[in-house]
Amino acid sequence: MKRRFHLNGIMMMIPLCTESTSKHASRGGAGHMLVKDVYLDAVMYEESALAHLIHHLITERKVSLEDSLSVLDFERADMQKVTEMIRQNALGFQKINVYSLKKNDKTFIFIFAASRQAAVDYYTYTFRQRPLNCHELSLDYEMSRGKEVITFRALKSEFEKFPAIAGHFERY
Repeated sequence: MKRRFHLNGIMMMIPLCTESTSKHASRGGAGHMLVKDVYLDAVMYEESALAHLIHHLITERKVSLEDSLSVLDFERADMQKVTEMIRQNALGFQKINVYSLKKNDKTFIFIFAASRQAAVDYYTYTFRQRPLNCHELSLDYEMSRGKEVITFRALKSEFEKFPAIAGHFERY
């Protein structure tokens, strides 16, 4: 399930955490979510506008992390300050996506990059050929790595520099 948030006419959707689906869900499950739950999800899912907005409300002491989600009122925010925080990237977001680049009929290379063009350029530089195609994938896509299952989002946290090759897939 996802929760919708509106900010300056932009709708953002983040997964609604519950005790069974979120590592950081607060006591009481989805029926008793705290500001902290939405803030941590906004950071984890790289929803920059929502994370900056909540951060602003916290620093201005208009809400606390331990408050119930029901008291989160975006109308209390100084939107000029929030817009400036987002412009300056005060929380240090580095939006990195994962792309699948087709090498041949059977081989796909996964690359973490800030944009489709950055992924294609990195692939071309690394393999000295252009990819046959390039598609953005969900960071929440699960794959097996050895005997474990991991998402691209979790795998991304293992890298410090981008673009980077996340892995490859051979189709039989």
